[in-house]
Amino acid sequence: MTLWIKNPLSILATDAEGGIVVENDKIIELVAGGGTPKVACNEIYDASQHVVIPGLINTHHHFYQTLTRACPSAINKELFPWLKSLYPIWAGLTPDNFRLAVRVALAELLLSGCTTAGDHHYVFPENLTDAIDIEVDELRKFGMRGHLTRGSMNLSVEDGGLPPKSVTQTADVILADSERVVHRFHERGEGAMIEISLAPCSPFSVTPEIMRDTALLAEKLDVRLHTHLAETNDENEFCMAIHGCRPVEYLGRVGWMNERTWLAHGIHFTQGEMKQLGKAGVGVSHCPSSNHLLASGHCPIKELEAAGVAVGLGVDGSASSDCSNLIQEVRQAFFLQRIHYGAGNVTHFDALGWASKGSAKILGRDDIGEIAVGKQADIAMFKMDELRFSGAGDPLAALVLCGAYRANRVMIAGQWRVVDAEILDLDIQALMQAHQKVAMKLQGLL
Repeated sequence: MTLWIKNPLSILATDAEGGIVVENDKIIELVAGGGTPKVACNEIYDASQHVVIPGLINTHHHFYQTLTRACPSAINKELFPWLKSLYPIWAGLTPDNFRLAVRVALAELLLSGCTTAGDHHYVFPENLTDAIDIEVDELRKFGMRGHLTRGSMNLSVEDGGLPPKSVTQTADVILADSERVVHRFHERGEGAMIEISLAPCSPFSVTPEIMRDTALLAEKLDVRLHTHLAETNDENEFCMAIHGCRPVEYLGRVGWMNERTWLAHGIHFTQGEMKQLGKAGVGVSHCPSSNHLLASGHCPIKELEAAGVAVGLGVDGSASSDCSNLIQEVRQAFFLQRIHYGAGNVTHFDALGWASKGSAKILGRDDIGEIAVGKQADIAMFKMDELRFSGAGDPLAALVLCGAYRANRVMIAGQWRVVDAEILDLDIQALMQAHQKVAMKLQGLL
């Protein structure tokens, strides 16, 4: 197939006002305004009503948390008490309810223009030991790219950590399954659809030994590393009390200060720590809605970028942001960062860039996140046919300023996955009904 996506209303690309040409899974040509493709196209799609952007890339999420959105026992709490309220509920996860949770998360992400779905799964109760396998299966059904991180917790409250023992695993089980899922699912090279990274949850839920051993295993298997870090002052105080140092120093002690690593949240850093992260090549996933909801603080994006730290975007868990909508997260990031840096210092281009090219960089990808020749044909297309866009003079800026919420078309690896704002071959109403029922049962409300 050679497809010309013709004459978009607006496009986030240089010299492509006439559209883009896709052949199989790649972008092979950008068409200048008023021009026509140099190659013969056997299909043409009129994009004159669409704003076209690169497929958005989510770099931090917890799919399972779609089952505990707006959970009564966790509302109006900061991170540590919020977690303590939810751990016992998450201990009731099963393969069946987890699969529905993943399906809902992926559907919501895809409809928001997300083409690469990252997830950090670290809760492995006794009844759910094959969570990564289920996630891979669901991603393949949706035709989405996935960057899954095999998370872990082995420091229970009985051992001085935060989670109960019911949601933790032993170090031997963690390391063995980490190696298994990498060997079974991790794809390498251009166009990879499924990638696996290793991701001990946080300084307050894993031991230093599992952090060190996981770093060594990641080096052996040549995969990336991910964890929560510097999200709250409580975490800083925990690290000082238990490890005798702040989180960034702790990261260095356990062998994580390198280009394999990206961190979720990255809020409470000093200037010196940000320089250390930049020098080491560590990336940060900014999660603005979660940071708002849990009152965790402000991710200092401009200082991080000035220090050489790559910044991407994540929706975080659907229990801490209460949605999985990535284009909405772009808007949240835009507004949150403007409060701190001023209207002239944060643009809609910045915000869209964090969710595309920036996210690709922290995942170690150079084949996605951009509309350019040779890149993968991952594309999100939005219409301006909602009341919220009426009167908008700049369609591309309007995606962020007016609050785009749902993509009209989404392409992944050259294949349409969303058409007319609907996911192909998915009964959304039936999914919602089944998901709502198991969510209420899990929360003890049914």
